[in-house]
Amino acid sequence: MIAYPGILDVRAGDVPTPWSDRDAILYALSIGAAADPLDRGELSLVWEQGLQVIPTFCTVISSARLVIPRLDLNQQRILAGGQSVTMHRPMPATSATAVSDARVRAVYDKGADKGAVVEIENVLKDRAGGTPIATLVTTLFARGDGGCGAPNAGQPPVHRVPDRLPDARIELPTTIGQALLYRLNGDRHPLHIDPDFAVRAGFARPIMHGLCTFGITCRGVMLAFAGNDPIRIVSHEARFSGSIYPGETIAMRLWRDDDVISFEATVKERGTPVISGGRARLG
Repeated sequence: MIAYPGILDVRAGDVPTPWSDRDAILYALSIGAAADPLDRGELSLVWEQGLQVIPTFCTVISSARLVIPRLDLNQQRILAGGQSVTMHRPMPATSATAVSDARVRAVYDKGADKGAVVEIENVLKDRAGGTPIATLVTTLFARGDGGCGAPNAGQPPVHRVPDRLPDARIELPTTIGQALLYRLNGDRHPLHIDPDFAVRAGFARPIMHGLCTFGITCRGVMLAFAGNDPIRIVSHEARFSGSIYPGETIAMRLWRDDDVISFEATVKERGTPVISGGRARLG
């Protein structure tokens, strides 16, 4: 059970967070970039010559992963609820001096029979001068930790997509082995590789990482409205509303209102929602 308000003191500060261009290239490949190596549109995402880094890369180097195991939660009943990334400057292709600070930002108690929502904020910055690179907020749905005494009010509202026909539709296929590649970014949970574990968890087979789907939707926004330029993405956020099996197709619907892109995504083959309340901001 969550020990509230003590959980708000859990943090990991000044965690060294180096990465190389190899890490950034691996991430881009793992979310499906440059599937056609002759398509110059995404070649800059996977080639060290003039490498451009997809903003959602910072989710796999986030120190939030160090905080989550230290939370006094029912770890077997945690679900990824949502993710946001706000860029303060373009993501460098490599860094030996970056650090990150993570802390529990807020807890919202939905009730003893409904669980709790936990928000973890992570700031990625350069050690020299503390110049921020990105701010991330990871939202966890702790299904077994309701009734902890945290406030129920104050949780940010879910973004609503416009009530009109979408301005763009885009389909992004995944490969049958994509989760096996994505797990090399650091998330080696058995749910994404072990068929027996997946069945015990209620799935037909191993599922895609939620943050992999999150990164794929960022690629979708880039392709549809940003000229495939990652520097144009100032922020990207979404709620996770379902699971996708590797090999299925992510079908996105997108709406543009000035510099705000709203989006949602479903599994084309099953019509199942996987991303809701999506919002990106262009610069």
